[in-house]
Amino acid sequence: MNFDLKGHASMFGANAIWGAMAPIAKFVMISGTIIPLVVTNVRIAGAMILFWLVSLFMKPEHVGAKDLAKLFGASLLAIIFNQGCFITGLGMTSPTNASIITTSMPLWAMVLAAFFLKEPITGKKIMGIAAGATGAVLLILGGSSANQDGAVSSSVWGDLIVLTAQLSYALYIVLFKDFVSRYSLFTVMKWMFTFAFICILPFSARELSETRWAAVTSMEWGALSLVVAGATFVSYILVVIGQKRLRPTVAGMYNYIQPLVTCIIAILWGMDTFGLTKAFAIMLIFAGVFLVTMSKSRKDMDSERNTLSEIAG
Repeated sequence: MNFDLKGHASMFGANAIWGAMAPIAKFVMISGTIIPLVVTNVRIAGAMILFWLVSLFMKPEHVGAKDLAKLFGASLLAIIFNQGCFITGLGMTSPTNASIITTSMPLWAMVLAAFFLKEPITGKKIMGIAAGATGAVLLILGGSSANQDGAVSSSVWGDLIVLTAQLSYALYIVLFKDFVSRYSLFTVMKWMFTFAFICILPFSARELSETRWAAVTSMEWGALSLVVAGATFVSYILVVIGQKRLRPTVAGMYNYIQPLVTCIIAILWGMDTFGLTKAFAIMLIFAGVFLVTMSKSRKDMDSERNTLSEIAG
């Protein structure tokens, strides 16, 4: 079984960046000057500009009308519904509930890959997803406190909206796995973020105009720039690379790296402590990724059947 180092490194890097950017994004919004919807809009607009600028130095690629329509669909799933539903749901439920619900994404990816791509659901995949989810939940619960969760009431509707965000992203990595290989990643991303910007602008134009930009501090501008350049531009480049090279279930498993990195940063900043529970949780996450990576794909099973047929013949 081949181990695609580039694919694994890309997905690890993207999710590590997202995990590291969580406290930075929180810092941007903590004063209340910039609200979550505005942060989302700035992320999308900033990434769109960066991808178009880079594409100017790349070989031009013509994208037909049918493929533009598919890129619009990919944009809805990977950016609009994923980011929009998560932020909306987070405002209606507790941070701990939202974080725990995000661990459902690899499970959705496995089920959807089985349905759409006929990927087998194996014992190793199930054990790997269960191990990774358990580790992620242990990290999340270990880093939460009654005071944090008491500030935001839990809502079933909020939980369901956050769950929709995970389903949306899982659909993207499954349905568009082969499609994103048709064009360079910069062509794919510049159009996806352009469509996302067009879709979100009508809903955020008022908030953008009412934001007191003069009150934004230099530190907040710096943090926002990191969110745009790191957690959006670079991370989405890495996601496409990983999406092209890894099976959807394997790519989805790296979702568990986010709470791990956030936990490590919290420990380094003195906001959390390291103990046996966290050590066990980290072991579970990496064991889960390993099990899913080592599980058989449809290609592996087809190859085995062909080999057996040749021997029997």
